[in-house]
Parts: sequence; C-alpha cells; structure tokens
Amino acid sequence: MTRVLVVEDDAQLARALVINLQARQYAVDAAPDGATALSLAAAEPPDVLIVDLGLPDMDGVDVIQALRRWSRAPVLVLSARSGSEDKIRALDAGADDYMTKPFSMDELLARLRAATRRAAEAPTLEPVAGGQVSTDDFTVDLVAKKVKRVDRDVRLTPTEWHLLEILICNPGRLISQRRLLQEVWGPSYSTKTNYLRVYMAQLRRKLEVDPSHPRYLITEPGMGYRFEP
Repeated sequence: MTRVLVVEDDAQLARALVINLQARQYAVDAAPDGATALSLAAAEPPDVLIVDLGLPDMDGVDVIQALRRWSRAPVLVLSARSGSEDKIRALDAGADDYMTKPFSMDELLARLRAATRRAAEAPTLEPVAGGQVSTDDFTVDLVAKKVKRVDRDVRLTPTEWHLLEILICNPGRLISQRRLLQEVWGPSYSTKTNYLRVYMAQLRRKLEVDPSHPRYLITEPGMGYRFEP
C-alpha cells in the first residue's frame, strides 16, 4: 500500500485529502506543520508527499530541502502561491511537481499516480532509513543534525557538517573534489583542494578510531572522497 504524507495546515482541506486518498487505498499520514512533517517522515518514511508552502512554523520549501537530506520520495507541492518564482524555488529545492489551489481532486490523484510511477521506475538508490546512518563507531542523525560517538556527542562546525552530510547521503559513491568544493564553499572555490584536505582531516579526528587509517571517510587520490558505511 502506497504511503502518502499530507503536509497541510488547513484542517478542513487536510481532512478532505485524507478521506479521498484513503478511499483509494492509500495509507495516509497528515502533518499540520513542517516540524511534525519531518518527524513523521523520519519515523515512517512515506512513498510520496503532498506539501503546502504556507505552513505556520516554516516555509514548505524549507521542509522539502530538509527532507532531501535523506529522502528521495516524490514531493507534490499543493499551494495557493501561483507565481513563477515560487514554483521555481520549490522545484529547485527538490519538489517533483507543483499544483496551485483551487485544484481538481482528479488531477491531483493523476499527478500522484504519475509521481509514484516515476519513482518506481527510477534506478534503485540506497535509502537513509529514518534519517539516521549508524556505523560501529558513530551515528549521524540527518534530521536533528547531530553526530554521536559511542561514548559522547560530537560537535561539528557548519562547514564540517555540510561536508559530512553530502558524503553520508551518497554511501559508497565517489564524490569529486570539484563537486564537494562547489557545494560546500561555492563555485569560486572549485580548485581550492587544500580546503578539503584540512576539513577532511578534522572530520577524521572527530569520527574515526584511527584517523591516520580511516575506515569510513576514504580518500581517492586526485579524484575525491567517499563514505564507506
């Protein structure tokens, strides 16, 4: 059964969506705000999400960006905002489709089917279950943005966190030096490989049992880095 997470602060509309989806054999969870949505998505990963942008605690775009740190589930935006700028922001954040209110329930259901069909046909990628990645020596919580060793919490700088997050979300994959530099520091830093050496050394000191012989944060000389679970 396909699980849908409805993120909508209008209680009447949320109830109508839940009833219509359940009548068509979807399993449905509903969240009235962004924080609840991210918590539910981590606890019970949905197959697809319907997200409003005008939420009481945060913008829906922020919800999508946070979700994309660990989930590849299709996101259908359902919003009263009809401007092209809002649509572009949502799509750039990781949304798969965008519908404006008022809307046709039949069209929404058709788009929902299309989104789940595309996801089912996409190449299989490793999910990050529950927003957490655990190794024998540390655990990374991508929702709470926390890292723990067996015996203590690990404090990371924002730059260290961003670098680790990219690697963790691509387990086993080689991430090029250029991509890491551009995503963490910006396009003008694409050749500053010394930045990566310094920050990777800091991460290893904080996470690896033996930083001089890393088990998890692996260097591919001249190419990039990878996270080995």
